[in-house]
Amino acid sequence: MMLKSMNVHFQQLFLNKKRTLGQLILVGASISLIGCKTLNTNRLNKIIDQQISSQTTNNYFQGLLIYDPVKKDTLYSHNSQKYFTPASNTKIITLYTSLKTLPEKIPALKYIAKNDTLYMEGTGDPSLLHPYFGDSTAIKFAKNYKNVFLYLNNFEESRYGPGWAWEDYDLYFSPERNSIPLYGNVVTITNNDSLAVSPNHFKNQVVPISYGVNRELYSNTFYYDPHRNDTLESPFMIDSTLTKSLLEEVLLKKVNIVQEMPNEEKQVLYSVSSDSLFKRMMEVSDNFLAEQLLILSSSTLSDTLNSAKARKYIMDNYLQELEHPPRWVDGSGLSRYNLFTPGTMVYVLNKMYQEIPRERLFNFFPVGGLTGTLKGRFNGDDRPYIYAKTGSLGNNYCLSGYLITQSGKTLIFSFMNNHFTNSNSEVKQHMESIFEMIRDNY
Repeated sequence: MMLKSMNVHFQQLFLNKKRTLGQLILVGASISLIGCKTLNTNRLNKIIDQQISSQTTNNYFQGLLIYDPVKKDTLYSHNSQKYFTPASNTKIITLYTSLKTLPEKIPALKYIAKNDTLYMEGTGDPSLLHPYFGDSTAIKFAKNYKNVFLYLNNFEESRYGPGWAWEDYDLYFSPERNSIPLYGNVVTITNNDSLAVSPNHFKNQVVPISYGVNRELYSNTFYYDPHRNDTLESPFMIDSTLTKSLLEEVLLKKVNIVQEMPNEEKQVLYSVSSDSLFKRMMEVSDNFLAEQLLILSSSTLSDTLNSAKARKYIMDNYLQELEHPPRWVDGSGLSRYNLFTPGTMVYVLNKMYQEIPRERLFNFFPVGGLTGTLKGRFNGDDRPYIYAKTGSLGNNYCLSGYLITQSGKTLIFSFMNNHFTNSNSEVKQHMESIFEMIRDNY
């Protein structure tokens, strides 16, 4: 009933309210009258209307929804049922999908063991030898067998998501997707007295010169300026031969590629805590983890790895009541084909708020002024008040999550900004002034 009531509120706000346009200069006078008292919804609406429709914001598209989950009521709505490019706000629904489909520990492999022989297939687990997680569960397990056979044909997905920018191919945030990722699917290069390359397999493929790109478009030839003093991460191109070679180098034994798995029941090997992947994905907005988490989710639904299966499963089983279903094409939000409404974001955030213990849920999100992509922005005066996911693409900035007011209330919000030519800093400052007013007066 609460969710239906929430949708009714969204409709009523769109059908019955016409927003007053005001100049930002009028807002100061309005806020000065507020003092430290809490305001009723109508008064707050008028003040937010004045702030959201100023001379500095009338040339781009904004959507804002603020919802009180205790009162089961909408505090404010502006374009909340319009579609926006969400950028990395897409990771919120990826998080929800992962929470609904994945167990406490990440499925690392599906396998069949016969005496001294191991047949294995990937699940999409991104933690194997990852620079941050460094997990080696699957490697240690496979070392126990004399003969190792690897099946790679369970991956029915393209290496890149639809609508990804092709020119990002050499940048750290755009690794390829696959069934058995290794080393985060990136080459890590540093220069401390001598060149250090991980995985070492690519050391002879690094050219120590300054060049316009980090990697050749169609080959694993990398370029690293020997005068730079920071670490370079660049995605490598993946094929079955490379996967086989990388595994052989770390297992110290031959790996055989097979065209099918034995017709027997498969077992599942588990690796790291699922929450550790969720937190990392959300806190630093890790695109690679987001994409692989959807693939992992599909591994729990069938033997075929395909992120579309996970997306369809969640939409059909948990989000079927959405009034405005999203156009949802990837896990990370790299694609500009994604289209979400602020209403959809708040709907999903509210479902998580109702279903997941607060401490665990808030731990996944960047904290305003303190951690991840919110470090240095949306600060609390004496305590954090924003727990939210950012979403940033060129000319777009979105923020969706939870706001804690001075009176101790928790509000759920989604604030989306698309197609601005202002600087990101200006847009964020504008958002911050609205958030602070709500924090201090509700």
